[in-house]
Amino acid sequence: MIKSAYQTLLVVLVLVAGSLVAQNADIVIRNGHVIDAKNNINSVMDVAITDGKISQVGPKLSVNAKKTIDATGLYVVPGLIDLHGHHYYGTEPDHYLSDGYSALPPDGFTFRAGVTAVVDAGGSGWRNFTDFRDQTFLNSKTKMFAFLNIVGAGMRGGAYEQNTTDMDSKLTALVAKQYPDQIVGIKLAHFMSSDWTPTDRAVEAGRQAGIPVMIDFGAANPVLSWDTLLLKKLRPGDIVTHCFGQTDGRMHVVENGTVQPYAFKAQQRGIIFDVGHGGGSFMYSQAIPAIKQGLKPNTISTDLHTGSMNGGMKDMANVMSKLLNIGLSLQEVIAKSTWEPAKVINKKDLGNLSPGAPADVALFSVDTGKFGFIDVGNNKMTGDKKLTCHLTLLNGEVVWDLNGLAANPYKP
Repeated sequence: MIKSAYQTLLVVLVLVAGSLVAQNADIVIRNGHVIDAKNNINSVMDVAITDGKISQVGPKLSVNAKKTIDATGLYVVPGLIDLHGHHYYGTEPDHYLSDGYSALPPDGFTFRAGVTAVVDAGGSGWRNFTDFRDQTFLNSKTKMFAFLNIVGAGMRGGAYEQNTTDMDSKLTALVAKQYPDQIVGIKLAHFMSSDWTPTDRAVEAGRQAGIPVMIDFGAANPVLSWDTLLLKKLRPGDIVTHCFGQTDGRMHVVENGTVQPYAFKAQQRGIIFDVGHGGGSFMYSQAIPAIKQGLKPNTISTDLHTGSMNGGMKDMANVMSKLLNIGLSLQEVIAKSTWEPAKVINKKDLGNLSPGAPADVALFSVDTGKFGFIDVGNNKMTGDKKLTCHLTLLNGEVVWDLNGLAANPYKP
């Protein structure tokens, strides 16, 4: 009996001693304020990275690392997920956002804003997704996903997107099921008629493939009812993007300064309200009263393309900064750019800093001063807070380093 007790004590002592021995890691990020919505973390902690994955998160980690990054005064967050962008870039004339000049290769516009994953919002349809995949997915570091357009030819603009004969639920769902790792939803955009056929076909494709639908209504006369769309046509988990847009020929969530009752009802039943700023779809006259009255977006996204990046939108950090200045907390802004979109597209290994998750990490400062922010109507709002991305890691690799936080000191 004495021998057994002695053996037990010895095992305990060995375990304790082992826990006190510093673990090895490739990178440790020290003294940063970690915000991780999935794990309810909102405090100063260290983050250790080993073999491209998060290995530990905790205060004052006992870690021997090949590289130490001092994040004092910075916020350490999961790599951002941009739920709505346009990346099927190419050189085909008259192709708009489907292998055309207006879309953008992701790597040049993501990492500098802390974005490590993007979702292309309908650039390709079932006819040309494989071309998009071979051209862009396979040649980008940024993690890429796609909403497949219900239009077989994709987002070519003009008459192509009005062609209901090219809106095939069965073929769209078939291609989506062929590429489940890349295709995360169905997209309907820019349809210009008071006809529910495109919506019904997009939702049917989503039902067959078991994935959500993202809707961007075009203009119509008479306008299509958002009450019908959000409460009858869409399913919980489906997405209405450009939620703070104010365009002629569409209904708006705010009318005469008041949020419409259907908007609250829709969000309560699980409809996702996505920002999708873009070049024409974010107005302070919608966003400010909506947020003040309690209608906050579920997800934050850019609708990145050549027009929006050179207009009021600019990049993901700028859109987040606007929302930070008009009523969302920093914790909400981070959650709606990381864990919330990860859940929407069912990629729950992303958007968080859980041990074992890919080491996609961004370091931000919240700068204070006097900053100007522009909506799509060229209306300027002055704010006192602005997010700046200082460092981005993708799978544990430094892909953006604004001020050399992870660089080696120069020695003459």
